[in-house]
Amino acid sequence: MTVDHAPPDISVISVNEPPVLEPVTPVSAPGSRRRSVPRWLRRTIGPLLLLLSWQVLSATGVLHRDILASPGTIARAAGDLIADGTLPAAMGISLQRVAVGLLLGGVIGIALALVSGLSRLGEDLVDATVQMLRTVPWVGLIPLFIIWMGIGEAPKIALIALGVAFHLYLNVYAGIRGVDEQLIEAGQSLGLGRWGLIRHVVLPGALPGAMTGLRYSLATAWLALVFGESINADAGIGFLMNQAREFFRTEIIVVCLVVYAFLGLLADAVVRTLERLLLQWRPTFTGQ
Repeated sequence: MTVDHAPPDISVISVNEPPVLEPVTPVSAPGSRRRSVPRWLRRTIGPLLLLLSWQVLSATGVLHRDILASPGTIARAAGDLIADGTLPAAMGISLQRVAVGLLLGGVIGIALALVSGLSRLGEDLVDATVQMLRTVPWVGLIPLFIIWMGIGEAPKIALIALGVAFHLYLNVYAGIRGVDEQLIEAGQSLGLGRWGLIRHVVLPGALPGAMTGLRYSLATAWLALVFGESINADAGIGFLMNQAREFFRTEIIVVCLVVYAFLGLLADAVVRTLERLLLQWRPTFTGQ
C-alpha cells in the first residue's frame, strides 16, 4: 500500500535578496532641545533676568536709589568714570598690586612646597611652621603690617602675597605627595635618577594641583586687594570705593565691585586656558 505525502507549503526566501529596511524615527533624548540652544545664551539668561528684575524694582520705587542705584544709573556712572580716565587709571594700579603680590607669593609658596614635598627633612622643617601660620587669619595681620611697613604699597602687596603663598603651598604640596607610587617605581625601572624622576614624573603629576592652587590664589589675591586698598590708599579701585562711601554714591561702589568681579573672571579664564594647554595629556570629564 502506497501512501502519498503532500510536501509542506514552505516559502522559500532567496539568500541573495537584501533585507527590507524600514525607516525608524529616533526618539529625542532628554535634554536634546536644551543642547540645541547655544551654551553662551543659556549662561546669559540668569544674569539678564537679574538685571531686568533689578531695573524694574528700581523704576517702580521698591528699591530706593539711596540703598542701591539702578542698572541704568550704574552704567552712566561707569561711562563717566571711563571717559575722564579715572576708572582705567584705578584698574591699572590695582592690577599692578595684584601682579606683584601674586608673583611674590607664588615664588614663596611654590618654593616652600617643593622643599616640603620632595624631602622628608624639608617636610619636618617647613610643613609644621606653614600649617601653624596658615591658621592665623591673614586679614588680622593688617595692623602689624602697618606698624612694620607703614601705610604705603608694601603692606598691600604683603597681604596679597601672604594669601597667595598659603594656597599655592597647600595645593602644590598635596599634588607632589599625591603622585602615584607605581609611576615612581616605573621611572626607576627605566633608569631615571632622582632629578629625572622629579622632572619627568613628580612635577608633571603635581601640575594639576598647582593649577587648582593658582585659581584659588587668584581669588584670594582679589579679596586681599579689597582689604589692602582700605589701608589709607590714595589710588586704585578701593580708593574709589572709599570715596564713594563718604558721599553715599552707591552707583560708583557697584561699578567698583563689578570691576573687581570682571578682573577676577578674566584672571580665572586665563588660568583655565593654561590648564587646557598644559594638561592636554590628562583627559577629564567635562560634563554631559
